[in-house]
Amino acid sequence: MSSLKRKEGPGAPPASKSSRAASDARPSKRTKPTESAKDDAKKGAKPPKDEKTAASKPVTAPLVSRLKEEEPMFPRGGASVLTPMEQKEIQIQAKNDVLFEQDAAKAAKKNDKSDKVIKKGRRKAKVDNETVKKTVRDEDEVKIESLNFKRLVKGSLVLGTVCAIDSLDVSIALPNNLVGHVPITAISESLTKRLQASTNEEDVAGDSDGEDDVDLESIFQIGQYVRSYVVSTLDESSTPPGKGKRHIELSLQPALANTGMTDQDVVENSTIMASIVSVEDHGFVMDIGVADSTLKGFLPKKQLDKSISEDRMQPGSVLLCITTGKSANGKIVQLSTLVDNIGNAKNSPSAATTIDTYLPGTTADILVTEVSQHGIVGKIMGLLDVTADLVHSGAGPDGVDLEEEYHVGSRLQARVICNFPTSKKPKLGVSILPHVLSLKSKMADKDGRTTLPLEVLPNSAMMERCKVQRVEADIGLYVDVGVPGVPGFVHISRVKDGKVDALFENSGPFKVGSVHPGRVIGYNAFDGMFLISLEKNILEQPFLRIQDIPVGAVVAGVVEKLVINSDGLGGLIVKIADGISGLVPEMHLADVHLQHPEKKFREGMKVKTRVLSTNPAKHQVRLTLKKTLVNSEAPPIQSYDELAVGLQAPGTIVNILQHGAIVQFYGRLRGFLPVSEMSEAYIHDPKEHFRVGQSVSVFIISFDPEASKLIVSCKDPAAFGLEKQLALQKLQFGNIVSARVTQKTEDDIFVELDGSSLKAILPIGHLTDKSASKTQSALKKIHVSQLLTDLAILEKHEGRRSITLTAKPSLVKASQEGKLLFSLDNARVGDKVHGFIRNFTATAAFVQFGAKLTALLPKSLMPRDIQDKPDFGMHKFQSLLVKITSINRELNRLVVAIPSDTEEEVAEKAVKAAAEAVNSLDETIRSMDDVSVGKLTKARIVAIKDTQLNVELADNIQGRIDVSQIFDSWDEILDPKNPLKQFRVKQIVRVRVLGIHDARNHRFLPISHRSSHAVLELSTRPSDLKDGALPEQVSFDKLEAGSTHLGFVNNIIRNGLWVNLSPNVRGRLNAMEASDDLSQVQDLEESFPIGSALRVRVVSVDADNKRLDLSARSPGSESVLTWDKIEQNMVLPGKVTKVNDRQIMVKLSESLAAPVHMTDLADDYDESNPLTYSKNDLIRVAVVELDKSNKRMRLSTRPSRVLNSSLPVKDREITKSSKIQVGDIIRGFVKNVSDKGLFVSLGGDVTALVQIRNLSDAFLKDWKEHFQVDQVVKGRVISVTDGRYEMSLKPSVVDKDYVPLLTMADLKEGQFVTGKVRKAEEFGAFIEIDGSANVSGLCHRSEMADKAVKDARTLYNAGDRVKAIILKVDLEQKRVNLGLKPSYFDDDDEDAMDVDGDDNGAALESGDDSEGDEDMSDAGGAVIITGTDNVEDESEDEEDAASDVDMAETEVKGLDAGGFDWSAASLDVKDNVTGIKPATKKSKAKEEPAVHAERLPHITVDKTAELDIDGPQTISDYERLLLGQPDSSELWIAYMAFQMQVSELASARQVAERAIKTINIREQTEKLNVWTAYLNLEVAYGTEDTLEEVFKRACTYNDEQEVHERLASIYIQSNKRKEADDLFEKMLKKFGSKSSEVWINYAHFLHATLNSPERARALLKRATQVLGSQAHLYLALMPKFAALEFRSPNGDRDQGRTLFESLLATYPKKFDLWNQLMDLETSVGTVDAAVVKDLFERGSKVKSLKPKQAKAWFRRWAKWEEENGDAKSRERVSVKAQEWARSATAKKGGGRGRRRRRRMIEEVYA
Repeated sequence: MSSLKRKEGPGAPPASKSSRAASDARPSKRTKPTESAKDDAKKGAKPPKDEKTAASKPVTAPLVSRLKEEEPMFPRGGASVLTPMEQKEIQIQAKNDVLFEQDAAKAAKKNDKSDKVIKKGRRKAKVDNETVKKTVRDEDEVKIESLNFKRLVKGSLVLGTVCAIDSLDVSIALPNNLVGHVPITAISESLTKRLQASTNEEDVAGDSDGEDDVDLESIFQIGQYVRSYVVSTLDESSTPPGKGKRHIELSLQPALANTGMTDQDVVENSTIMASIVSVEDHGFVMDIGVADSTLKGFLPKKQLDKSISEDRMQPGSVLLCITTGKSANGKIVQLSTLVDNIGNAKNSPSAATTIDTYLPGTTADILVTEVSQHGIVGKIMGLLDVTADLVHSGAGPDGVDLEEEYHVGSRLQARVICNFPTSKKPKLGVSILPHVLSLKSKMADKDGRTTLPLEVLPNSAMMERCKVQRVEADIGLYVDVGVPGVPGFVHISRVKDGKVDALFENSGPFKVGSVHPGRVIGYNAFDGMFLISLEKNILEQPFLRIQDIPVGAVVAGVVEKLVINSDGLGGLIVKIADGISGLVPEMHLADVHLQHPEKKFREGMKVKTRVLSTNPAKHQVRLTLKKTLVNSEAPPIQSYDELAVGLQAPGTIVNILQHGAIVQFYGRLRGFLPVSEMSEAYIHDPKEHFRVGQSVSVFIISFDPEASKLIVSCKDPAAFGLEKQLALQKLQFGNIVSARVTQKTEDDIFVELDGSSLKAILPIGHLTDKSASKTQSALKKIHVSQLLTDLAILEKHEGRRSITLTAKPSLVKASQEGKLLFSLDNARVGDKVHGFIRNFTATAAFVQFGAKLTALLPKSLMPRDIQDKPDFGMHKFQSLLVKITSINRELNRLVVAIPSDTEEEVAEKAVKAAAEAVNSLDETIRSMDDVSVGKLTKARIVAIKDTQLNVELADNIQGRIDVSQIFDSWDEILDPKNPLKQFRVKQIVRVRVLGIHDARNHRFLPISHRSSHAVLELSTRPSDLKDGALPEQVSFDKLEAGSTHLGFVNNIIRNGLWVNLSPNVRGRLNAMEASDDLSQVQDLEESFPIGSALRVRVVSVDADNKRLDLSARSPGSESVLTWDKIEQNMVLPGKVTKVNDRQIMVKLSESLAAPVHMTDLADDYDESNPLTYSKNDLIRVAVVELDKSNKRMRLSTRPSRVLNSSLPVKDREITKSSKIQVGDIIRGFVKNVSDKGLFVSLGGDVTALVQIRNLSDAFLKDWKEHFQVDQVVKGRVISVTDGRYEMSLKPSVVDKDYVPLLTMADLKEGQFVTGKVRKAEEFGAFIEIDGSANVSGLCHRSEMADKAVKDARTLYNAGDRVKAIILKVDLEQKRVNLGLKPSYFDDDDEDAMDVDGDDNGAALESGDDSEGDEDMSDAGGAVIITGTDNVEDESEDEEDAASDVDMAETEVKGLDAGGFDWSAASLDVKDNVTGIKPATKKSKAKEEPAVHAERLPHITVDKTAELDIDGPQTISDYERLLLGQPDSSELWIAYMAFQMQVSELASARQVAERAIKTINIREQTEKLNVWTAYLNLEVAYGTEDTLEEVFKRACTYNDEQEVHERLASIYIQSNKRKEADDLFEKMLKKFGSKSSEVWINYAHFLHATLNSPERARALLKRATQVLGSQAHLYLALMPKFAALEFRSPNGDRDQGRTLFESLLATYPKKFDLWNQLMDLETSVGTVDAAVVKDLFERGSKVKSLKPKQAKAWFRRWAKWEEENGDAKSRERVSVKAQEWARSATAKKGGGRGRRRRRRMIEEVYA
């Protein structure tokens, strides 16, 4: 077998060398003899005869050679010239030879011993030799090993069947009672990608459920066979306490499940695990995961087994498939899942060339080599060992006699079920069980039908007789459980309680034939066996699984653990069975709230509990210890099927809402307890009477299983009084009653019938017959205690004591007339009855009448124009008049239709309409019968609309003239924007009758169609008024492309206009086609108001679908642009589709689009800013260059191109044909900054190179920092070679008036210069002088300040800007000495300072200056620089306060979120330069309070940096100011605004970044202001990505909530409402539980900005749930929500009052709430005097009112009465005050109280 090689699977060890050597025929692979044997051979010792062949080198070498030559060429294994028996003999002989040599060598060493000893040794050697031979034989034997947990290693492949499916994993039953688990992420790569995509969608969209996308139950089915790969095994058996768990993690990914296979191993009838990649028309593309191969699989739909539904065939699904062949090119494998193919045991891979084809799941033809009572041993291909163990040979479970059934040398068909990677030789496990061979589930018989075994004998079932069929001494028992064909197995550990050492077949209590009681503890679907336990404790145990526990059962348990949380004892863990524990939540510990529950319960304590709910999937059990529930005899209800109206049941309150409470029953059943059903007495706040966790006994009053609604009541139906019962019986359907409002919610109004005190419900949808918005308006007008009249009894249920009312006028009127349907007995076919919409389906609507009588309104019986609309264009509770079409009294079915104008109805209406005309203008028209199509008559204009004239032929005959039916030609129109301007009301015009116009749906009808909604369609066009036949009207059939017409604008949409050509012909006019003048297209509403006239041309028409496209552009211009039609120099309109900071993308047509680059945006490059354009802008562009071959073009928006060529051009346009000569001065944009220099774009594809040496006259150390992409540069062309241009940017080359750079010789002593610190050392600073040829000077530390400076580095850093005086110039040594002392500049006047223009430099901070106040008095126009880094400031609180004051006083406007002006308008304000003011004593005294001199911030005065009166105007100005005020956020933000004024977005960002890094870390407010401005910048000009990046950083460095609030404010002011809404939702999740302000701000946004008060009210409910019992947050929240109802234009004062009433009832002692409510009632909106007086009076009666509060309250009341009341009311206040004072005095007693009373009354009226 030397030619056979096996590839090792992952995790499997390589084959041992010993076994390989033993089976190898090559002598070089033999085990070498020992050294002693070699010595003996040298001495001439003769080897045995049988050793010559093996040990002789000359003999064996040629033998191997010949064998190698004779072997056939098998590239990957195959046959050998030796038979297996010969191979075996050679192995044994070789081992014997080696052992013999070793023994002979040992004997030779002992040749000095006696012959007796030698003989004895020889005898011993002989015996040992026989033992060794026996050992060798045992090693060569193939052991029959069953698959168990220890033999499972990583990399094992096992066949299994799906036995359970959960939401996140799949359980696989494996051989020999093993179970593995496959996580959802280990099924296939495609499925994992779907999961990731679903997760990503959840993060962006929000609260969607990702599990809806991937449902494992739709991918797998129970009993499905799969090949799995063992990923890991975890044994927890060593971890106490109790029995440990063994976890086997599997993977079904094809790349792992097909481990070891290559292209050559995939042959016909081999099995492959494959996953679906995509679903095609004829089949499925499969991924088979063969390593290092491009092989793909394809499963035709014809090869899909019937048992597999196509719904399961989703991307990511995995299947075990059989290979049916390969494609001609060998790249596609044809697969099949048909049971006839894959389940046929005869379909074995006979074409296999390697053993790696035989993976688990594959059938094999096996040669039996050994048979025993414990299994079968065989070989595949004569080489590969396979074993069938006790179970899968059938010997154990089925009792098959293997020795009699199978014989050595016979062949059998088996299916591979596993491999053994840890075995020394390759070995597989096989099964010959019928259900495994056929890959079907094992079935059992029950009552003559075939079913699954678990349906016959479920888990946990008890069996009285388990008969022992077979005994395996060390394994267990095989028993008969009474299910034919399905045996049971009892493991030795499950035979009895305690340990069992051994079992005996013919003796003992468990011998063959013995009968025992047992219990099913499991079932292995793969082995087809029940797992049985005979243990007594298992038999006596009440529950084995959570599934066995009935909900509502009373069970005994033991407290296992006390759950402790932050609030104390959070619950108990109670053990109710072995391995089963349940949780008793804190609310279920007792019927009352326990103050110290930990003292009552202890571990090990026995308790009596009741099961509330179970969740086997999560292994959860909820229990209760409440005695009211545990001892309750009421049946536990857990589903709607168990409910009945009037049923009494105990429950637990789990949540208390404003309008009721949620009651939890058993299982997941919950009900709603309305506040009106909590008690017979009025309950204002449920929280005052009920608590969460309270047990209540309730009665079922109504339920709806379909809607999952359950309403319960605490009121006993039996306690319903006799009077009320009689009153309820007397009420009849349709009775008209009055009722008083008791409660108002979002969905219903609860009322009490007047006179009977019966409670009833008036649904909101039954308030009006009108739209939903009108209904909401009506709801706002209803308030508590209001009396409602004219209500009809719509529904009544005496058992539930429920009454439903309606206020719909149509139903009330029908009820009064006796026409409202309440039963089928009153219904007649053809009757028209009033009802309302109850519900919708996809094909019909349900119409309800009285007494819950419902009719079906099919889609086919609705008008055609509403059939395709969502919900058929209707809404729930909409009033509807329907006609009964059929009645089925047997089935209680009623079918209705929306009535249409039938012939009889038309005739009836015609008779009514034929009444005599009143005041007819035409004597020939006496009635409508005289009106006919084509009739010429007169009409009077009664109203002039935008698109029509409303006229009347008589007082009772109305008509209209569409604007399209007035003019024949364009010339007749005097004003195109208002064509009807020339008409006036009451004008008499001649008209011709065209037909009928239906005002409901704007349809054009024949003259016979007359209804209440119809008016006459007339024409007054001159051509229609001529005598003779009526001219043909415009219709879709007669329109032709290219024809011209007169049109009128009917509607304006975002991207175009709707234009009417006639009353019934309307077409669409795209915005681009509206005019040749783009200035008009920019604002369609302004240029083309509704009703305006247009001359249009038909572009295309679709008569069948009635679609018409029009154009109003000049002839030829509206043709669709293509590459063939476009030409160079054309000026065209275009739409901006994309904008960035480098270019804009312009779309010319559907097929043409091109960019406009910076060089083509404007004639002046300083004005080139793409950000001035917005997406969807319509602009005019010119085609500059055109390359049709490569489909490229260059567009331009230069005014000189698109408007007028004579316009001034500052930067000429450069094209390929432009002549550029040496010496030309040209400006361009930096295109690229490279190591060679700059590449400058001059226009189009023309680019010039600027080498590094030509960048500047001065030396630039880091020259790249001075240039950036898109920067405008000016240069001179210095070289032109073959279309290559080179430029120079040196000022000496470019500028005519160039002033040479300063050299050292130009410097004079005493000269003032500016510069930048190049390097700072301890002894001084090196300063590079501005405007010089890299001339630097040294300022020694002694010249830096008037006081001694020890270390110059404490004052200056590299890069600091300074102003200095030249002290000395040494030309010989080339040294310049500079001075920075402030005293050098004291006598310097403004003229002396202005040496180099505006860039004079700036002074730095001086040292510790105690004379700061005196210096300020002489500062004149100097700039105050405060808050420097080298000064210890005051406390942080003072800093923040001062910063806030400064920000508030700044008059810079524009950026509301941060208080700054992006338009830089503040730069024009005099005497207010970005918050920096001239320092004088007077101004200082006004701005800052007096503080001690030693605590004042140090002040540095810089007279040299004095700016002009207009503030900073250049970058240098800002840089100078920032040197003195690095911590000023105002200055930094003004600098950013300045950059944006010149369209430098990148520069503005750089300024923001510098500001963030520069401002001192202690200046938190200043930093936050800069971050706010940065966010404003990104919102206005940035992208979503840049904004998100800045926002995240801002949250990191600042208070996260503050940053969120500022961004929300920016969104709101930028009119980005959706973004603001989304941000508020995120803020609620982040900060909602800690801050009430977040909720209030969001509510204000919903009220004031989004106009969504309903959402704001719903927000309040969420807020109260989240904030919970935090009283301080609750008090901060509720009053402000209530105030919004008063102040918001969309608010409801009644809602606000209700909220305040709730607060006042909860917190009566907080009198500030009364004042807040009074402020709102008296100062906001319309003041209701009655409400105000009532509020004053109620406030005066508050029991906890203190004297001071009472005095203020009565004083306020008296003042209000003086302003709004009369003498009587004022006197009444005085009396009330005296009464209160008298009662207060009586409580305290004494004359002192009387004096206080008099004083209070006097003060009230003072």
